[in-house]
Amino acid sequence: MTARSLFDPSGIAVVGASKTEGKIGYEAMQNTVAFDGPVYPVNPSASGTVCGRQFVSSVTEIGRDCDLALLCVPAPVVPDVIEECGDAGISAAVVFAGGFAEAGPDGEQLQERLEAAASEGDVSVLGPNTSGFLVPSAELYATFATDVEYVPPGDVAIVAQSGGLAYSLAFHTENEGRGVSAMVGLGNHATVGFEEAIEYFDSDSDTDAIMLHVEGTDDARGLLETCRAVETPVVAYNVGEQDVGDFAESHTGALTGSYELYEAGFAQYGVPTVRSVSELLDAGTALATCPEPDGPNVGVVTAQAGPGIAIADRLKRAGATLPSLSAETQTVVEEILPGITFSANPVDTGRPMPRFGDVVAAVARDDNVDIVLVYELYEAALGYPTDALEELVDTVDKPIVFGTAGLESVIDDEVAELEGCGVPTYRTPERAADAVGALVQYAKRNRQPSAIAGDEEVTADD
Repeated sequence: MTARSLFDPSGIAVVGASKTEGKIGYEAMQNTVAFDGPVYPVNPSASGTVCGRQFVSSVTEIGRDCDLALLCVPAPVVPDVIEECGDAGISAAVVFAGGFAEAGPDGEQLQERLEAAASEGDVSVLGPNTSGFLVPSAELYATFATDVEYVPPGDVAIVAQSGGLAYSLAFHTENEGRGVSAMVGLGNHATVGFEEAIEYFDSDSDTDAIMLHVEGTDDARGLLETCRAVETPVVAYNVGEQDVGDFAESHTGALTGSYELYEAGFAQYGVPTVRSVSELLDAGTALATCPEPDGPNVGVVTAQAGPGIAIADRLKRAGATLPSLSAETQTVVEEILPGITFSANPVDTGRPMPRFGDVVAAVARDDNVDIVLVYELYEAALGYPTDALEELVDTVDKPIVFGTAGLESVIDDEVAELEGCGVPTYRTPERAADAVGALVQYAKRNRQPSAIAGDEEVTADD
């Protein structure tokens, strides 16, 4: 089974489509209207049309231009509908209903029936117990959630065990003026899990980084090996540091593994980890936007000392190295700066200045520096060194990250210019430092990939 027909379908059937507003079958049908392909409402108890489409009584009546079914039906009938999808040649399905492995022994048996039907009919199943997925660039909203059409296209894919957390992250990207290439809630991952989703989005030309939310999986080794095998950078938000096992198991039916083992596994297999949704988005943005760093050496240029100290402290806590600048670089910087500033690393210019961009360029071109972090409070008289940063992006193959602060109404347009140049920009010192921290993790963990961990090391749900 592959995820191709799931995330890139030619046509969609909404099984259990309804004319009644508020029902899952109505909301899912509404969300499919924008899709550029045939959409079929399926309901043996309905007649006429919904959203301008004629009802059909079964998926077996549709024909061959449909390869994705959205199942808006109660859990007990799901296995039978999956069997019908197989008979109809529909190769992918999203199952919204809960009441499966997360609901105890009876639910586990029902999920086993679902999985058997999927295997027999060669149907890739997302879910059950999922809120679906989005591919904004294709206006593909395979979900019953509302307002999803406002999530803009972007270059990061979200693959989350929790649909609720996935949507929280997707809406957060919109609020940040960013977007997603896709957002996927795995639910109980009957046949489509982390591995299948990661492999698909690794091959997706619109996806430059993959962000994971992990509660636990029954194949930790498969997840880790897939993360290491793909070329697209992966970053993970691994939850479960505290014991919430029963709550998590009731959520998606997956036992949480040892937090420490997962963290160690991600480190061994080259995946940076973060501690919050905001950090996940910030790290994913940096990994998607910046070139791959050659190492963990960070050159910091700050126009204000206080934020620079906070950044340096946070970077060191994240494992970054703040190397000494070369003698040549220090000479250039000292010729530009007045004597009251600090010309080592971090470089403190005291405040924004007309030649601030020249200082940044000198540090960025230093062979001792792998990653550049710039912080500057906005001053209208000077603005940002956008031209200098744009030239550096074109000529220096290193990540350049920018931190700033100012009134949104004043700086939004200027920040957009920076980001348009390929410089990810963050509105607090801490967020900029944490994004660079993820780049540092990525560099350190992938410089010399670790050997496959032994069974005794990666045992969490493997």
